[in-house]
Amino acid sequence: MSEIAIKADKLTKKFDDFVAVDAITFDVKQGEIFGFVGANGAGKTTAMRILCGLSKPTSGSATVAGFDVYKETEKIKRNIGYMSQKFSLYDDLTVMENITFYAGIYGLSDKEIKDRGESLLSQLGISHEAKTFVASLPLGWKQKLAFSVAVIHEPKIVFLDEPTGGVDPVTRRQFWDLIYEAADRGITVFVTTHYMDEAEYCNRLTVMVDGKIDALDTPTNLKKQFSVDSMDKVFYQLARAAKRSGD
Repeated sequence: MSEIAIKADKLTKKFDDFVAVDAITFDVKQGEIFGFVGANGAGKTTAMRILCGLSKPTSGSATVAGFDVYKETEKIKRNIGYMSQKFSLYDDLTVMENITFYAGIYGLSDKEIKDRGESLLSQLGISHEAKTFVASLPLGWKQKLAFSVAVIHEPKIVFLDEPTGGVDPVTRRQFWDLIYEAADRGITVFVTTHYMDEAEYCNRLTVMVDGKIDALDTPTNLKKQFSVDSMDKVFYQLARAAKRSGD
C-alpha cells in the first residue's frame, strides 16, 4: 500500500470568518481503509465535499486519485464512488433499475452493466429481488446494495459518509465485510462514522475536533497513546474539548 490515493496539505475551508476545515494535513494509501471521525461540527463533511470535488478549498492543497481538487474536479468524480447515510438510491425504481442507472452514470457499457449487475445481485443473495422496488427492501439490504452500486465501476477510491447510521450491529458488521472485500481489490475506502467500534476496523484513522486533526494513527497506537482500551475512550478524551456543534 505504498501508492498515495489521497494527499492533503494544510487544506483549509473558510465561510466568511468561520474556519470549517483548519489546515489539515494527511495522506491515505491505496487500498487502505481510512477512518475520518469527529463530533458534530468537527468539519468532516466539509472536508469530504472538498475531496469529492464538490467544493473548492480556500487554501492549502490536495489530490485525490492523483487529481487536483482545484483544477481537476471532474476527473476526481469519474474516479471515485460515493455513498451517504441516505443511501443515494431511488425508492421508486427497482433494484435492477437502480443498478442500471448508476452504472450508466459511471460510464459502463450495456454488457458491463448486465454482467456486473447480475454478479452483484448474486453476491448479495438478492437475485430474486431484481424487480422489487427499492422502497420495499429492508434497511440492511438497501445499505449493502447502495455500497455495491457505489463500487460497481471499480473506482480507485470510495467515500462513505456515515453509511451505517440507523442499522443494527449485525447488519453493520456484514456491511464491513463488503468494505474489506473492496479494500482487498485495491479500492481505497474513506469512511466517516459516529460508531467507535467501526473505527476499530480501520487501518488508520484521524480524529477531527473543531476543524483540526487532533490525532492520526492506527487504532492500536491511538489506544496506547491515550492509555485506554477502546476507541470510545480515545474519542471522548479528544471530543470533550470541542467547542462547535453541527457540521
